[in-house]
Amino acid sequence: VQLVESGGGLVQPGGSLRLSCAASGFTFSSYHMSWYRQAPGKERELVALINSVGGFTNYANSVKGRFTISRDNAKNTVYLQMNSLKPEDTAVYYCNARRFSNDYWGQGTQVTVSS
Repeated sequence: VQLVESGGGLVQPGGSLRLSCAASGFTFSSYHMSWYRQAPGKERELVALINSVGGFTNYANSVKGRFTISRDNAKNTVYLQMNSLKPEDTAVYYCNARRFSNDYWGQGTQVTVSS
């Protein structure tokens, strides 16, 4: 099982980034997918989730209206479009796949929002 995140980097406040998470080694279309983040000295928090077929999404209040989660089951990939980025969005962003007791994590990608 592998989850490989990409797309992180340094961006100015107000800018945008698109994170991708490429999955392999499991039946991607059967799993609910989420993005989490962890800032230095803080606990990991849920940012956004999408159900297995993509018909349901949910977001943390802090990112509603700015971030959009989506998935392409044909490409085994989940995305996080991040707009209007703020310094407080700075964190390591992790991809998560979950189905019943199966719970997989990626290695994370750093997002830094700074001028």
